[in-house]
Amino acid sequence: MFARSFGGTTMGVDGLIIAVEVDSAAGLPAFDIVGLPDTAVRESKERVRTAIRNSGIQLRQEKVTINLAPAGIRKDSPGLDLPIAIGLLAAYGVVPQDSIKTSFFAAELSLEGECRAVHGILPMVIAAREKGLTSVFVARGNANEALPVEGITVYVLDRLNEVVQFLNGQEALVPAVPSEAEERPVLCDDFADVQGQFQAKRALEIAAAGGHNLLMIGVPGSGKTMLARRLSSILPRLSREEALEVTKIYSIAGLLPQGGGLVQERPFRSPHHTTSMVAMIGGGSVPRPGEVTLAHHGVLFLDELPEFSKATLEVLRQPLEDRAVTISRVHATLTFPSSMILICAMNPCPCGYYGDESGGRTCECTPSEIRRYTRKISGPLLDRIDIHIRVPRVAYQELTSKRRAESSETIRGRVEQARQRQLARLHPFGRFCNAQMNHTILQRVCPLTDEAQSLLELAFRRMNLSARSYDRIIKVARTIADLDGAPEEIAAKHIAEAVQLRSDIGLSVE
Repeated sequence: MFARSFGGTTMGVDGLIIAVEVDSAAGLPAFDIVGLPDTAVRESKERVRTAIRNSGIQLRQEKVTINLAPAGIRKDSPGLDLPIAIGLLAAYGVVPQDSIKTSFFAAELSLEGECRAVHGILPMVIAAREKGLTSVFVARGNANEALPVEGITVYVLDRLNEVVQFLNGQEALVPAVPSEAEERPVLCDDFADVQGQFQAKRALEIAAAGGHNLLMIGVPGSGKTMLARRLSSILPRLSREEALEVTKIYSIAGLLPQGGGLVQERPFRSPHHTTSMVAMIGGGSVPRPGEVTLAHHGVLFLDELPEFSKATLEVLRQPLEDRAVTISRVHATLTFPSSMILICAMNPCPCGYYGDESGGRTCECTPSEIRRYTRKISGPLLDRIDIHIRVPRVAYQELTSKRRAESSETIRGRVEQARQRQLARLHPFGRFCNAQMNHTILQRVCPLTDEAQSLLELAFRRMNLSARSYDRIIKVARTIADLDGAPEEIAAKHIAEAVQLRSDIGLSVE
């Protein structure tokens, strides 16, 4: 007999519905799986047969052929165990075929017939809904991940025999419902705890408001890492669409907490400087998302920037420009999103104390050592970073001050208002923040006053700016104007601050 069930796998950050076609016929006993299964899927025949037997179901010894369609795409999800088992039982007549025509199944099976959670459930369930399937059967550990998808009924399974009895009408399964929302955690890292560093906090607020990349350079202990870790606390809260995108990525990467639902906080990724190029950008024989994708809609923080290998840093150039990463392999070409804010921190020299006039420490590095150290960051990469600032040593009086600084919630309020202005302006172009504008959009929505135009021309000539730097200065100025609630024309004071934020560290990138 022939039967068909539906399972799924992932491609990039999207789900792909797999039709599991099962044929059982008289002949020498055999169990073959075709359709480009990887090792984990090929081994599923042993898990499936043993799980069915240990669930108290006896099957005839026949020749069984299972095809995973579409056949030209490699299948690598152990979640195909359950749809293979259901398709096999339907082919043998143990469950009625009509009961599985509009159902999606995804779970790994233990040898005892228990259903185990798998990675990538959210994008698979979204794909199942788009295909017109109406019910989903998943392991209990994947319930909260599948429930955010609207328009589809989710059933939770602990064992294989539960779904068999349900499909035969012998036992009722109650559709899963979302659990009560947990109370939002209190932010641990707050700008209210930061003493001094007013320019750095201003630069971070601008970066958060416009989605701009930022480089901080300063002596050890000046607070670069501490400031960067607080950026997430002032970013706008995730919209539902953004939360779904982030959750899909983390689901595929296997980084969702056990039983976790939608990701509610923006990602903050801080890879070590020994991170490889593939780990940063993504890849593998079956491409998986890298750090730039895991930071999508959030922050990628690179501490001790010159300590990263040059190859690892150079692969960031294309994601920063295109906000996406395309990885080509023999079997597929996949695109991963990478719309993130890049925050970098570095010392001014190998010893860290070059230019530290107030600290009493003398730099021991030679000019050639300093040049060798700073040249690890290429000009094209620096050119893609909108804001460059120095982070000075904090004075003793500021450290001992009892006056509490401005809180993250207050700053976030201004950032969200600025983002709303940008969204209203850029929505017709499919953008949501100033950093995403290209040159064409910038010319249409970022008019400058005559005074601002003259100031920018003077800066362009004196600093020998590139065309990319010209655009990025205007983008930062537009964000500063949005924070000020200024009208559509960008004023000279906004251009002046944007130019200062790009040239303050004293490193020429042009």
